[in-house]
Amino acid sequence: MKKIKIKSGDVEVEAILNDTKTAESIWNKLPITGRVNTWGDEIYFSIPVKIEAENPKAVVDLGDLGYWREGSAFCIFFGETPVSCKGEIRPASAVNIFGKVDLNRINEFKKIKDGDKIEVLKVE
Repeated sequence: MKKIKIKSGDVEVEAILNDTKTAESIWNKLPITGRVNTWGDEIYFSIPVKIEAENPKAVVDLGDLGYWREGSAFCIFFGETPVSCKGEIRPASAVNIFGKVDLNRINEFKKIKDGDKIEVLKVE
């Protein structure tokens, strides 16, 4: 089981990667640093990874980590986005799900703002 740490300012949350090609590709590029974009209760940032569609999902679960192919972006879903219907979490377009953040710490992501520096590190 591969674990990562997501850090931005004083926010530090761990996540577990699933057993997919997407997760493996991202793991192999860590550490990654980026600048946060927010879209409702979603954080996303560009990463140096190009991955094909791998069981993409149009509706995701709370705490899912997704790879958005159109923007080569790492996405963290911690609530509704501007295109969500009530009670669902909907990305701009389908994403590859590659992991899940610690749901006990999910509200920490609300402290992170547009333009903040974000880092993703391996936990070994």
